[in-house]
Amino acid sequence: MFRYIMRRIGLAIVSMFIIMTMLFVLVKMLPNPVPDGMGGQGRALVEMRRAWGYYDPIWTQYLIFLKRVFTEFNWGFCTTVGTFLQPVTEYLVSKVPFTVYINVFAEAISIPLGIFFGMMAAIFKNKWQDQVINVFIMIFISVPSFVYAFLLQYFVGFKLGLCPLVLKSGFDFFSWEMFHSAIMPILALSFGPIASYMRLIRAELSEVLTADYMLLARTKGLTRWQATFRHAFRNSIIPIVPHFLWGFIGILGGSILIERIFSVPGIGGVYITALNKKDYDVFMCLSMFWVVIGLFGGILADMSYGLIDPRIRMGGGKTNDY
Repeated sequence: MFRYIMRRIGLAIVSMFIIMTMLFVLVKMLPNPVPDGMGGQGRALVEMRRAWGYYDPIWTQYLIFLKRVFTEFNWGFCTTVGTFLQPVTEYLVSKVPFTVYINVFAEAISIPLGIFFGMMAAIFKNKWQDQVINVFIMIFISVPSFVYAFLLQYFVGFKLGLCPLVLKSGFDFFSWEMFHSAIMPILALSFGPIASYMRLIRAELSEVLTADYMLLARTKGLTRWQATFRHAFRNSIIPIVPHFLWGFIGILGGSILIERIFSVPGIGGVYITALNKKDYDVFMCLSMFWVVIGLFGGILADMSYGLIDPRIRMGGGKTNDY
């Protein structure tokens, strides 16, 4: 397994460099002149670009960029997003807590509800409970999250006045006011994962419930719920845990549309703002941040199979018969 992990890490690093190179070249092909009327800020921006080889050939710029990133962890400075000449990493770090805040609660709601209703659908397969749950699964998966966001804003926030329309400003994450204002974005982010987890649990558990050892467990006197919890659920959860892991990895990814709709000052909304305002240093840093999460998150998800069930051997090779 160690060789498999090392090979995957090596491929991830190569992929990361390829994507970084493509992004850098594409960004440099876009026009990004210094806006008129910036005065002293414009002159400071020109001097900074000249020091970083902005006016040199593109491959010279790329070598300077790689040197800055990997020797100094310097992704550049904000020019039109955030405070002028504020370090990009400092600016993005200030946005991460808001994204993590709403996504942690969304994942904390999605996993238990998805497991519970997925088990209900599997246990009562082809009965009315299963049919009702399947209807909700189809609705939640088919409808995009931003549609739920607009519906929640209109009915829950505007018509009923139960929740604020946008997230409360400030960093008081443990206050009731902050949580109250975050309820609608949390719900909008939860519906899709809940449906996805329900569908996965139902599919895996339905297959396990028909296995021979489940019949043996019932003949020993266990009730349906006892046999399901003690035997079926533990075996069916193995291929599903990586999906839970992906959900937690995605906590740092944020949601561009949901954050824009509810005015959440997280890193999701920064992405569009950086593109619109042509702050390409912020765009590059945030893009690579998500690329790294995706590449190495996939490795962690694959490793989880072997950690959950030692019988699973990653990367091929001989396995012992059990």
